Amino acid sequence: MLLSYSNPANWEQLSDDERGGLMAEYGAFTKEIVDSGEHVDGAPLADPGTSRTVRVRGGRAEVVDGPFAESKEHLAGYYVVECDSLDRATEVAARIPDARFNAIEVRPLMDMGGLEM
Repeated sequence: MLLSYSNPANWEQLSDDERGGLMAEYGAFTKEIVDSGEHVDGAPLADPGTSRTVRVRGGRAEVVDGPFAESKEHLAGYYVVECDSLDRATEVAARIPDARFNAIEVRPLMDMGGLEM
């Protein structure tokens, strides 16, 4: 899984033309990994201000608005890719347009041994 982290301040500093160019790059990147057969799934996530964090403590759900982490960056989206190796997944992650501005985490999915989820 390729987890894309974003800092909204970086996006706000871009002009409308630069934002449009970045979105076009995302379209081309996504088409490339779909065409190569490596793309499994992916989606951008809504603004973190629309999220909630849930923790169960003492049998009760504690719910707070927003993401858990106190950070300027937030999880902005993801791609699930099927690659021959972790090195190949890392190469693919380096081509995600936001990698120039933010962090892309490459993390293998856990094998659940055929357990249906």
